[in-house]
Amino acid sequence: METIVNLEITDRWLSVQEIAQYLGISKETVYRWLENKKIPAHKIGKQWKFKVQEVDQWIFTGEAEDKL
Repeated sequence: METIVNLEITDRWLSVQEIAQYLGISKETVYRWLENKKIPAHKIGKQWKFKVQEVDQWIFTGEAEDKL
């Protein structure tokens, strides 16, 4: 059961504020990227949610460079 709990914590969906904090940028930058469909995100209801693994991959593959 302990492994499942750790997986849930590390693989959970992050909010705009949390992903901004994770990346060390402002929420406004995240919203600007969302407007231009530049950052990998998923809309759940009225809220945008992010998977850290998807955002990390977006950065590591160099896709973020052209978008910043």
